[in-house]
Amino acid sequence: MRIDRLLAGLFLASTLACASSSSSLGADAAPVTLSAPAALAIPAAARTRGEGDLRVMTFNIQSALHGLDKVAEVIRSASPDIVALQEVDVGSRRAMGMDQPVELARRTGLPYSAHFRTTDLYGGAYGVALISRFPLESVEQHPLPVDPGAEPRTVARVLMKVHGQEVSVYVTHLTRRPFNDRIRLRQSVAIVKLMEQDPRPKLLMGDMNDTPDAGSLRLLTRELSDVFALRGQGDADTYPLPIIPNLRIDYVLACDHFMPKSSRVLRVKASDHYPVVADLTLLEPMTAPTAEVVQRPPENLPASSP
Repeated sequence: MRIDRLLAGLFLASTLACASSSSSLGADAAPVTLSAPAALAIPAAARTRGEGDLRVMTFNIQSALHGLDKVAEVIRSASPDIVALQEVDVGSRRAMGMDQPVELARRTGLPYSAHFRTTDLYGGAYGVALISRFPLESVEQHPLPVDPGAEPRTVARVLMKVHGQEVSVYVTHLTRRPFNDRIRLRQSVAIVKLMEQDPRPKLLMGDMNDTPDAGSLRLLTRELSDVFALRGQGDADTYPLPIIPNLRIDYVLACDHFMPKSSRVLRVKASDHYPVVADLTLLEPMTAPTAEVVQRPPENLPASSP
């Protein structure tokens, strides 16, 4: 969302009521850009977290129109382990030719990054991205349904090992409001179907362009927990608007392999969105049955003769 914010908000006022790259976008597309580690330093705050603890962030950075330094400072100050980013440029004129995920990785000390192109704008690639303290084991990108001629939308899945467990981190940016409730619902259906095939612990983060009571969010929260709704502190809105009330449209959603601990919205002026930070604990896998229980003979049968 950019210059149409006021118009969109006025319409909205009456309607608010979970290493190698692969892609499903076709052979002629080259949507995913992986970077080599930008740094190896682990922030002090991350080093002091408990076993299984994890801090994540989602942030629509508006192509860093307010300055990439401001975006980097917000991320660095929050000291997250994983950051999902939306409206991210690589090589565009408005980004002055920079690879924004690589630059943010370098400036924040999160060494791993990936960019997922949805379209070309201003002479460069535009889409969603992720930066991480944990190595990226694999990445995928899946197109989401859109109306003919509309801006392409995508969901990216990044597999990484977090505290020894494989975790899938999904990043997305759904079609903007207003008037598009139906297509965002279809996009949520596609994301849920994709996640249903994934047995790993899952996080879904992004700019959903919908409020918590919308159909698309109600569908997603059947499968995932809205961390802010459970453990949020302070104001919930993430998209400030003039005249009418601000909106909550950016989310951290987690499957039941994560225990939500806290969440907050950072009310900073580094983009037209506020970032969301969430603290979670990744739970231990369930213990398998012991061999003694499996091998015990039935009690109602006589022992075999020698």
